[in-house]
Amino acid sequence: MTESTRDSRSGSRHEWFVTTHWSVVLASRRSDSTQARAALEKLCQIEQLKECLTSGGRGEPYAQLAAKLGMTEGAVKVAVHRLRQRYRQLLEEEIAHTVASPDEVIEERRYLLSVLSL
Repeated sequence: MTESTRDSRSGSRHEWFVTTHWSVVLASRRSDSTQARAALEKLCQIEQLKECLTSGGRGEPYAQLAAKLGMTEGAVKVAVHRLRQRYRQLLEEEIAHTVASPDEVIEERRYLLSVLSL
């Protein structure tokens, strides 16, 4: 093998490595960007839907929320349901830090929500 052949092969490998590495970097950045964009969209969606947690059905109709968010009314209902479940879970976790026993958590949550709905 001549020296010029060896140089061209190593240059080729080097170019391949650089190109492959750059492709991975770009794909990673794109993935991070896509994840960040998805997280931001989710946050905006939650901001629009959080009114449903406390409105007691007196808030904006689901059909209007769906139009604003580019979702179907059914998808809004599911999102609100999941948001309520998660809110309940987080609320109960916080309440658990303030009561003497786990048996008191649900009772305290019900009391707290009744006070807030006055």
